[in-house]
Amino acid sequence: MKRILLFVFVWALVILTAACSKGGDAAKKATPEVARPPVAVETSVAAAGALTEGIDVTGTLAPKFEVDVKSEVAGLVREVYVTEWVRVKKGEPLARIDIREQESFVKRTEAALGSAKSLELQSRVADNRSRRELERMKKLKENGLATQQALDDAVSEAEAAASRIEAAHAQVRAAEEDLNQVRTRLAKGRIAAPIDGIVSERRANVGDLVGEAGANQPLFHIVDNRVLNLTVSVPSTAMASLRRDQPLEFTTDALPGRTFKGTVMFINPAVNESDRSVRVIAEVNNTAGELKGGLFVQGRIVTGKRGGVIFVPREALLGWDVAGRRAKLFIVEADRAISREVRTGQATEGRVEITAGLKAAETYVVRGAFNVKEGDMLIIAGKQGS
Repeated sequence: MKRILLFVFVWALVILTAACSKGGDAAKKATPEVARPPVAVETSVAAAGALTEGIDVTGTLAPKFEVDVKSEVAGLVREVYVTEWVRVKKGEPLARIDIREQESFVKRTEAALGSAKSLELQSRVADNRSRRELERMKKLKENGLATQQALDDAVSEAEAAASRIEAAHAQVRAAEEDLNQVRTRLAKGRIAAPIDGIVSERRANVGDLVGEAGANQPLFHIVDNRVLNLTVSVPSTAMASLRRDQPLEFTTDALPGRTFKGTVMFINPAVNESDRSVRVIAEVNNTAGELKGGLFVQGRIVTGKRGGVIFVPREALLGWDVAGRRAKLFIVEADRAISREVRTGQATEGRVEITAGLKAAETYVVRGAFNVKEGDMLIIAGKQGS
């Protein structure tokens, strides 16, 4: 009896469940689905352009030509002709060292040179006399009026006179060399600018002792800012694309909003073992003098250009996998959003290269894509240029 009652209860429960299910399906069919409203977005039309390829770098500017000016002779600074931050020309006097003792050496050497020249002149006179005497003895000997001994004595005297001329001439040359040396040493007391430039530092004052006692102490530091060297480091993985004469564009926080240019001139043939980088030096023309040595800059070495490249703004990409070079875009077809996977390439200045998945002249969503779902109707609120 209990089994019969249990069977009846279960059967009734099944019938009740089926009835409720049919009622629910009927209610669903009676209630219409609510359609999603159109989504307002901004779009853009894909267009092909040119891509400038390059290597991002940072570095520091330094004058290509700069020099420490030192004294080659010891002495007291007698005069200083320039101050700091003035422009000087090559050869322009900067200071004078008191080396009056060299002036006395010059006078003494000039006197020695005069004596040597006088002796040389006397030797030439004696040589002329001995030559005339030799010619006279030869004629007398031919006429039987002179002995062979007299002729031999005349020959010996002529040869001795010629030797005395050579000795006197050697003394003159030695005296001239001594005079040149002393005059050169005297001229070193005049400190002159070795290059064109600006005196960035002046460490010499009247009365300072310079030279041998302080040979390592520069008196002036001169820089020429007309040409600057920009030294940067490039990862060794990018060194294959480096070439001499490649342009380098850079900016500096010291002059915001300005872009400057340089040219790659030197590429270190060795790789730095500590960070596996290659040192590169670019020359920057700074005739206007706007840039200064020591400035920190950020730049890009331009290694090439490619045409027919499609770019999209960074904000247009959804779920961008930078390492995997994949992302999604919403393409607009018949005012509806169609999700499409695209392949990405290089990123530059807020734009990303699309290597596959998007063709020129196709319209895609730039802003508002976070509200969009597959198949949504779209309201084009604005269009941007590609």
